[in-house]
Amino acid sequence: MGAGGNPGTGESAGGDEDWVVRPVTGAATTKAYRCPGCDQLIAAGTPHRVVWPVGDIGERRHWHTPCWTRRHVSANRRRRPWRHR
Repeated sequence: MGAGGNPGTGESAGGDEDWVVRPVTGAATTKAYRCPGCDQLIAAGTPHRVVWPVGDIGERRHWHTPCWTRRHVSANRRRRPWRHR
């Protein structure tokens, strides 16, 4: 699938590259993983996403679901500077 993919359930468009995105239930996880989106641990038992570029399963990574969803949001939009009024 290309750009018409359904994120979170199969293949989806990820910018210039297609990604395979698989949901993982909390019951299916038995160890912790480090999320590349936030560099924090995904604890065993936590639902998340396993993602890899189409055709390269060796590059699969475990992501927190919200981190995968927000991966294209710029750092400036996530961290707004505090301003005096």
